[in-house]
Amino acid sequence: MMRDGTGTPLRLLPWTTADGRPCYLSAEEPGGRLSRMADELEAELLGSATYVLDAARPLLDEPGAGKRELRFAGVRLAEALGDALRIAESRGARLPEQ
Repeated sequence: MMRDGTGTPLRLLPWTTADGRPCYLSAEEPGGRLSRMADELEAELLGSATYVLDAARPLLDEPGAGKRELRFAGVRLAEALGDALRIAESRGARLPEQ
């Protein structure tokens, strides 16, 4: 878990910098504007992942599905999985330590 200079945990955000590095937010103000934006984006990304999965299942069951269709579905599924794993990592890091 990343921490700031005072030892406060940093929240992994659901977006990255322009060059693909992770973005973090000080967790001191969990109800702040950026935290709410991150919560909303996480909800949208998870909703999108559900949509992609629901659309991909019938395609993957279709014996006559074309190579381009399957590749497109695979790329979208990989993106959705990446988003879901990032969200899980962020939320897991914010669980109370036991």
